[in-house]
Amino acid sequence: MEQGNTENTGTLTQQAPDIRAIVREAIEEYTRREQSKAEPAYKNELLEERKRREQLERRVNELVQESARSRQAAEEAERGATLRTELQKLGVTKVDLAFKAIKDDVKRAEDGRLVAQSESGPVNLREYLTQFVNENPEFLPARNLGGSGVTAGQRASTPAGSTPDLDKIRPGMSPEELDKVRQEVARIASQTLGGR
Repeated sequence: MEQGNTENTGTLTQQAPDIRAIVREAIEEYTRREQSKAEPAYKNELLEERKRREQLERRVNELVQESARSRQAAEEAERGATLRTELQKLGVTKVDLAFKAIKDDVKRAEDGRLVAQSESGPVNLREYLTQFVNENPEFLPARNLGGSGVTAGQRASTPAGSTPDLDKIRPGMSPEELDKVRQEVARIASQTLGGR
């Protein structure tokens, strides 16, 4: 009988590892199935997260580029305003024309100052503009404001009372008034035509 019990015990010990192996396999199988069910959800979440990250990265890059463009436009506007102001201080009347002529020569130095490139190297903005205006006096106001035609002295030479009023010219005027109007028209015509 002892021999039968040892046989039963031997079979039990042989069966016990088999049950453990079966339970272990069942648990592993269950774990694999759960992981395979969960993987598509994780993969979808990862894909969505990647898409969001890429969109954010694109938007950040766009904002960086937009910021750089805005900074450059602000710097150009500030440079243009400074150039125009300096030209006006030097007495230039044709500021826009002078600005167009020099705008490409003026750059910002590493230290932030505006300098112009000349044959002798970088030059201070004020010096460059002074030299430019001296070399190009056509941008300055005209020195001789007088010209051909009627001057103030010629207009003042006629007495104020003798100039006929255009509203008073009418048919049936007296011969003296009509003669004054003719003389005034002749005087104005001769001044306008240069005495021809």
